[in-house]
Amino acid sequence: MKAIIGRKVGMSQIFDENGHVIPVTVIEAGPCVVVQKKTAEKDGYESVQLGFEDIPERKLTKPELGHLNKAGVAPKKYLREFDLDNAAELNVGDIVKADTFQAGDFVDVTGISKGKGYAGVVKRWNAGRTPTSHGGGPVHRHAGSMGVIDPAHIFKGKIGAGHLGVEQVTVQNLDIVKVDPELNMIVVRGAIPGPKGGLVTIKSTVKVHKVKQAGADISKNPQKASGRNPQKASARNK
Repeated sequence: MKAIIGRKVGMSQIFDENGHVIPVTVIEAGPCVVVQKKTAEKDGYESVQLGFEDIPERKLTKPELGHLNKAGVAPKKYLREFDLDNAAELNVGDIVKADTFQAGDFVDVTGISKGKGYAGVVKRWNAGRTPTSHGGGPVHRHAGSMGVIDPAHIFKGKIGAGHLGVEQVTVQNLDIVKVDPELNMIVVRGAIPGPKGGLVTIKSTVKVHKVKQAGADISKNPQKASGRNPQKASARNK
């Protein structure tokens, strides 16, 4: 697995070599420094802790500052641990940059979703409204009755109004369109969670990408069009 910490810059669009528009999100990824290295002999598993974004010493607690001073690393605002493929090769103080990824890689991006304040059941849970004909009253978007007589309380997990957003969200299987190591920039296709400036982590996707074999779309069922005329189906795949 490959991983890096970054910030969402915003969305834009670029054109590919065929002139097609690609909606993209620009991420300022890294540089991240290795703050701690965990080994199988000492910790039972191998991983590294990455630090991102400098911060004044006065904004850190003494335990946090001591942890970073032990590694000989400048004060960092964010620390995240990753089980990297090359964890055994990295050492404390090494720098992980945007070029750890390449264009064409598929990644999972995790961030904190936008906060949308206090919301009712219609907006928060997509609940239905009451009939809006005559006599409905001013309760069309209310939650309605939700308790029952026998237990005399509301069961845990019942939908209701409350705080919407500000939750950890992961968008999987986004492909990287462009990487610029000099600008610490990674450009991914599509949207990612969070507002502009929000912290995100980029990791290799957990999805399995299978190589499509020639003729995979040709069916052996004569009831299907591809089964009756496989040459026509194979021409569509080219």
